[in-house]
Amino acid sequence: MRGFMELRQLFAAGDLLVGFDPADKWDAIRRLIEHLVSSGKLPRTAAAGVLEQVVTREKSMSTGMERGIAIPHAAVDQVERVIACMGIVARDKGLEFESIDGQPTRLVVLLVIPRAQKLLHIRTLADVARVLGIDTVREALVGSSSSAQAWEILAAGDTASRR
Repeated sequence: MRGFMELRQLFAAGDLLVGFDPADKWDAIRRLIEHLVSSGKLPRTAAAGVLEQVVTREKSMSTGMERGIAIPHAAVDQVERVIACMGIVARDKGLEFESIDGQPTRLVVLLVIPRAQKLLHIRTLADVARVLGIDTVREALVGSSSSAQAWEILAAGDTASRR
């Protein structure tokens, strides 16, 4: 199917951080950017600039969506392709993210998108939201016990959402 980004291409299993337990949303963003650096997807030299841009974007308008999803993101000059990772918050009370529906966040998806690819930016946000909009996918992700299991859940949800 053209027009969709396959989430299994966007996320490697190791990019799904099970048991993610940040102090607050700012710590969540910092930790996710650090994961992109440590996994080799984001150059260490670009990390501070990307962090600043994601935080600036978040301060201008919260990316806390509905149904326990937050998608902090920024379009930056420091990357040539979309990079992403997801923190899966295991604790029952979730994470306060100033969400639209006032509910705590359980899935924090960091997207870093090349500034030159605005259409890709919108499409990627839509594709992530489409898959995470499925109740059973969100519940299974929150209940997953490993990154590999979470990746299988995400891949199956991605396939199911295209039917």
